[in-house]
Amino acid sequence: MTTTDDPIEVLWTPSPERVANTRMTHYQSWLREERNVHTDNYQQLWRWSVSEPATFWESIWSYFGVIASTQPTESLGDATMPGAIWFPEARLNWAENILRHARTDDAAVVALNETGAARTTSWRALEQQVANVATAFRQMGVKPGDRVAAVLPNITATVVAVLATASVGAVWSCCAPDFGLKGLTDRLSQIQPTVLIGVDGYQFNGKWIDRRATIEALSAQLPTVRHTVIVYNGHWPNRHLPNALDFGDLSAGHATPSYEQVSFDHPLWILYSSGTSGLPKGIVHSHGGILLESLKSNALHYDLGSDDRVFIAASTAWVVWNMLVDAMTTGATIITYDGSSTYGRPDHHFQICADHRVTRFGTGAAYLTLCEKAGSSPVRDFDLSALRSIMSTGSPLPDTTWHWVYEHVSPDVHLGSDSGGTDVATAFIGANPLSPVVTGELQGPYLGVAVEAWDDFGHSVIDQLGEMVITAPMPSMPVYFWNDDSQRTRYHNAYFAEYPGVWRHGDWITRTARGTFRVHGRSDSTLNRGGVRMGSADVYQAIETLPEIAESLIIGAELPGGGYHMPLFVVLKPGHILTDGLIEKICTTIRHDVSPRHVPDEIIDVPAIPTTRTGKRLEIPVKKLIQGAPPEAAINPATVADTATLDWFIDYARRFRESHRTS
Repeated sequence: MTTTDDPIEVLWTPSPERVANTRMTHYQSWLREERNVHTDNYQQLWRWSVSEPATFWESIWSYFGVIASTQPTESLGDATMPGAIWFPEARLNWAENILRHARTDDAAVVALNETGAARTTSWRALEQQVANVATAFRQMGVKPGDRVAAVLPNITATVVAVLATASVGAVWSCCAPDFGLKGLTDRLSQIQPTVLIGVDGYQFNGKWIDRRATIEALSAQLPTVRHTVIVYNGHWPNRHLPNALDFGDLSAGHATPSYEQVSFDHPLWILYSSGTSGLPKGIVHSHGGILLESLKSNALHYDLGSDDRVFIAASTAWVVWNMLVDAMTTGATIITYDGSSTYGRPDHHFQICADHRVTRFGTGAAYLTLCEKAGSSPVRDFDLSALRSIMSTGSPLPDTTWHWVYEHVSPDVHLGSDSGGTDVATAFIGANPLSPVVTGELQGPYLGVAVEAWDDFGHSVIDQLGEMVITAPMPSMPVYFWNDDSQRTRYHNAYFAEYPGVWRHGDWITRTARGTFRVHGRSDSTLNRGGVRMGSADVYQAIETLPEIAESLIIGAELPGGGYHMPLFVVLKPGHILTDGLIEKICTTIRHDVSPRHVPDEIIDVPAIPTTRTGKRLEIPVKKLIQGAPPEAAINPATVADTATLDWFIDYARRFRESHRTS
């Protein structure tokens, strides 16, 4: 660990040998030889990629040799946002480009559960299963553009099912099996699926959860479903659902692989917004956009190839699961896991990394912090010598957790914090294999992503808090929202209403003069006191280093009549109580480390912090409750990890409003 002359802390620097052997460096050499593009470092390469977007994305197509029945004659037909037109003449298939690697008996998928049992599927066997299921879909009458809805865990059958759906040109949409019936219906009824694929049950924390009744009820609420298919997950033999097809039967056979050739912008899958209030939006991504983005990010930014083994701990309801499947575009083996992340011990996922010689581990920032706070030291307990890189995403990574990774996981791992979203199924800013890793900073913008920080007047700012904007189109931006009107009104309002023709993502960031970034949290949950804005993540970063604090939630709520209320909710570690002394300690920490203006109005001890299923704090719903919104309008319970945690906040908001009315 070294420190530069600047007030930054460099945690890791890639060796010259490592840099020379990266796919990013090979791509730079290819550009020099084939395109006469000369770049000496990552910043130069990025600047070229955003100054010549059409040439850059054409180079990604050519460098990776995209398989297409019709090759494109141009890469960017129209650069207008929203509505950019990419590779207009091309005809291709996302699944075919993944299964191009199915010429060997090397492992494609290694499926794990909590018992540690592993089931390996080779590339050749995977292609055969996909061909069999795709043939069955065609026999059912599934056509290009039809929707296949799934309620499945992170298992091999889910990988087979998404590839088979894409093979026939149908549109995939998946929810996790722990969703309640309402959450499933809210999402899947919107898309009017032809086929429903469900699971009989799943394992979590040593228990088997039976979902057969839920799948039956869901099927009854989806009148467009013509066929229900069940994946039998191995716990209840001979207890099949009546009138349902067995996925195992569909995946058996000797069908010939066949891939429907579709346009670049043909829908591939529908993902859903968090939907913390109101009905979740169906975000539609395309075959071509996802393919090019996954090749760029996985091969160049993550430096993956056919020798890699990728484990991303993700629910199928989280876009990161889709990114796990996307890693297969490089020929990498993926590790799926059905179970609790802390089964047996808090750092259970690191045990998986060791047991299966994982080279790349992807997880949420909250999980790494959980391991840190539990006192885990994976490097002490496991052989992590194969692990080359870690992706942290979902929320900003606290400084202490950056240090914990290098002290307790590996001193020579490439730790990348990435920030993107379901909206683009990738990152805007994050890791690259050529630059050093600095505490608390994202290494830079992704190739082809014209990202800036803007002030309120639409001016680009450096070393200053600003809105994260994208000023040029990306191929993996949504092609549309499901059930939007002909003018794409909801799509426009979601990203382009603030700055016409420019994508506003809703995050507060600081872009440094060195080209790195800091993420401060969502701009719609910004703490704006007296006109001075601060990201909530800055407060969490400061106070969650205190030994008494386990978790926290800070809210800045604008009130009628111009008032402003900023409470801080804290969960204390066992053995601590919220004394006047601790309150003063918290306030002093915020005053010194964050801002004197952002000392909270009150600090309240709470039993738990409500989060989404992917671990994000429910700042906006709690803010809406405080502002007076009824619970049914402020919160979609289907997206909440534990709805019981919200009861306290609903009661708090009611009491606050009553006292505010009387005062």
